[in-house]
Amino acid sequence: MIHESLLNRLAALDTNTVSDALDFLGLPGATVGLRPLWNCPKIVGRASTVQLAPKSDSAPTAHLITPVVEQIDSDDRVLVIAGGIEGISCWGDILANASARKKVRGTVIDGFSRDIDGSESIGYPVFGRGITMISARNRVIQIDAAVTIKVAGVDVSEDDYVIADTCGTVFVPQAYIEKVVDLGERIVRRQDAMVEAVRSGRSVAEVMHDTQFEAIHVEHA
Repeated sequence: MIHESLLNRLAALDTNTVSDALDFLGLPGATVGLRPLWNCPKIVGRASTVQLAPKSDSAPTAHLITPVVEQIDSDDRVLVIAGGIEGISCWGDILANASARKKVRGTVIDGFSRDIDGSESIGYPVFGRGITMISARNRVIQIDAAVTIKVAGVDVSEDDYVIADTCGTVFVPQAYIEKVVDLGERIVRRQDAMVEAVRSGRSVAEVMHDTQFEAIHVEHA
């Protein structure tokens, strides 16, 4: 299956390399500030997007994000959540357990999480801006899902590709994933060759000259 193959190839890269590939292609995607909220493993998958907003009245609502989790029916999903409020949680351990049961690969929040020990205890990866203890109840609601959202300044659409590791989080538009992965693999080969050149005694100033990076564009190996 083509998506599974692309996910496996993307998983073999890291966020630095994917960010570089997007740079070479003139595409946005790398974010700042969305880091692992515990010492969790890398996550790679396809976005299931959720848009949150402040609650403006006292009417009861369905708990945010739960309808999206209920509808997931494949094992390649990453929940990508926008609209978090500073210092207010939009994730917790009950959601983490429900998501793990649905085989969701992890969650990326442009916002905050509570109960992070609960997510860690079941090995569920959570990336976001920080940790808080303040509940979302009566403060935050879900207003949309499976739509294009803005996450840390980057537009992310349903089914876009996600890679997140210890350096942060990067999103790849699904229309460009093959180009990004192809270029990422070439960057890895070039970077590995540059490391070997430095180890063998070649001048680091020569090895890291801009022309060496630009050669990525013409590499066919």
